[in-house]
Amino acid sequence: MTHDLDTVDRAAASPDEPQPWAELGLKADEYERIRDILGRRPSNSELAMYSVMWSEHCSYKSSKVHLRQFGDKAPHSDALLVGIGENAGVVDIGDGLAVTFKVESHNTPASSSRTRAPPPASAASSGTSSRWGPARSR
Repeated sequence: MTHDLDTVDRAAASPDEPQPWAELGLKADEYERIRDILGRRPSNSELAMYSVMWSEHCSYKSSKVHLRQFGDKAPHSDALLVGIGENAGVVDIGDGLAVTFKVESHNTPASSSRTRAPPPASAASSGTSSRWGPARSR
């Protein structure tokens, strides 16, 4: 029994080969976007990587629209040295010191799929964590 490895060359040579994009959690428009980015159909390995990168857990499909508002809706403050931007910020705490923080939102599959049973209670939380570290003020 011989299996052909789905290489980039093979993917380019077989543009109409069916792929399991929906089974990997991608929407039709996302699959088409991948094809547009690559200029061909993705290899099976590439498709699997995109499905993970664009998953709810990694790309925040349902919450990124809300996370983007932090920079726009934050009240003006001279203490805010660097705005929330890419989920991080720097705040002046006085005496030439500043605090750097990063916010991470953790989405579980249950937060994005009504067809899956929720995970066990210990894994079901959809929370936010902060990481603090020292920084020098400007």
